[in-house]
Amino acid sequence: MFTQAISSPNAPKALGPYSQAIKLGDFVYLSGQIPMDPATGEIVPGGIQEQTQQVLKNIEAVLAEMNLETRHVVKTTVFMTDLSDFDAMNQIYAVYFNEPFPARSTVQVAALPKGAKVEIECTVIDTLVYERQMSQNGGCNGGCGGEGCHGKDCGCDDDCGCDDDHCEDCGCGE
Repeated sequence: MFTQAISSPNAPKALGPYSQAIKLGDFVYLSGQIPMDPATGEIVPGGIQEQTQQVLKNIEAVLAEMNLETRHVVKTTVFMTDLSDFDAMNQIYAVYFNEPFPARSTVQVAALPKGAKVEIECTVIDTLVYERQMSQNGGCNGGCGGEGCHGKDCGCDDDCGCDDDHCEDCGCGE
């Protein structure tokens, strides 16, 4: 099998026959997290903000099992039982994500497991291998304006080991 199940003892156990997350290559699919306290198995007390915060803590716990962070999340789907709580949910959500923010869909649903007010699922890209390669090679190999490109965004593929013709086109002048 090419898929790998991921689970964290710091996130709530699955309530049914599903994995907390499944990894396939660089793609990670996180099952919807509800605001369940992993220690008690109960929904956290409070309103939409407290529940959203717990959901995002649960997501962070699953991501941490793979040494990933919320910056690796590329898409979320937020399920809410009352869209009139959208702004309050968004205030907490914005604390956990930075620009560029993940793509997102938000939908109102009739009910969620255990009476939760919010559930969030995520699609994640594990870029750690690429990040390590970039740091070992001194940065980006092209199109980034890095040192090898003489500070220019010339799009060269080999740290500006380009020929004179290319350098005339890109303006790096070396």
